[in-house]
Amino acid sequence: MYELNDRVTLKKPHPCGGREWEIVRVGADIKLRCLTCGRFLNVTRDELKKRAKALVKKDGEGV
Repeated sequence: MYELNDRVTLKKPHPCGGREWEIVRVGADIKLRCLTCGRFLNVTRDELKKRAKALVKKDGEGV
């Protein structure tokens, strides 16, 4: 479901104010990079599923 370079919109904003994140690593957990400030966040797949509001695939189609 989650692939590299996909963009995820989370329900709750990051302290910098950004809601858009890019997936930079996929494995047992998923590493996200904030597109506003560049900080990184590691979350489990289940946690990301709960936090995610929208997923935009790298080819541009929304899911």
